Amino acid sequence: MTTSYKIVASDFMIDDILPQEMSSKRYSFTIKDMPAEDKPREKLINYGPEALSVQELMAVLLNIGTKKEDVLTMSARIIKDYGPKALATQTNAQKLAADLDIPLTKATQIIACAELGRRFFQKNGDGPQTIRTAKDVYEYLYDMRTLPKEHLRGIYLNTHHRIIHDEVISIGTINGNLIHPREVFKPAIEHGAAAVILAHNHPSGVVTPSQADIDITNHIISVGKIIGIPLVDHVVIGRDSFISIETEY
Repeated sequence: MTTSYKIVASDFMIDDILPQEMSSKRYSFTIKDMPAEDKPREKLINYGPEALSVQELMAVLLNIGTKKEDVLTMSARIIKDYGPKALATQTNAQKLAADLDIPLTKATQIIACAELGRRFFQKNGDGPQTIRTAKDVYEYLYDMRTLPKEHLRGIYLNTHHRIIHDEVISIGTINGNLIHPREVFKPAIEHGAAAVILAHNHPSGVVTPSQADIDITNHIISVGKIIGIPLVDHVVIGRDSFISIETEY
């Protein structure tokens, strides 16, 4: 039986809670070596945006690469390492630049484009997405299923179960990165969230939580009770399945 999340609004007190290695290039030639009709910008002009892959659309947005990598290689790496949905929800340019090892100007371009999309989307009358179960989390975070690195995501909800913020908290194995509660709850406080859901992927495809996963979950639950912003679930995502640590353990 699918468990539905319950979110109870409450007051809270805060006490001291707040205060890449580059992958191998996929191309043996640069974008300058491509025939004119195959270059992303020219393809967009001649055939429209629907003819371009996500990687090519990103290349049009970034315009040029750096001395280390051409724009197509950079675009492919950004999408592979971060995932399209995670890119679309980021608002911190400095963090994005550091996570992806890209110039700050490139990070600001990505964030500005995503923000325009959000504002246009909301202006058309479409509200934020509702999350009530672990299955909703799994379907919402579909882009995490094939990420080559382990990502820890925070989904922040209002009292109506609607997503008000979505953030990549950490990249790398949870064993390797000690997750401090302030990294989880600082965005919750900034955005006025009523509840938090954590999710992370297992690139191996095996969704069985490690002991570290369970320990971190229990620690975050304890801190959430203190400040009045509950962790309602921690979902482990695999390629074809998922499991809820909060529900199962």
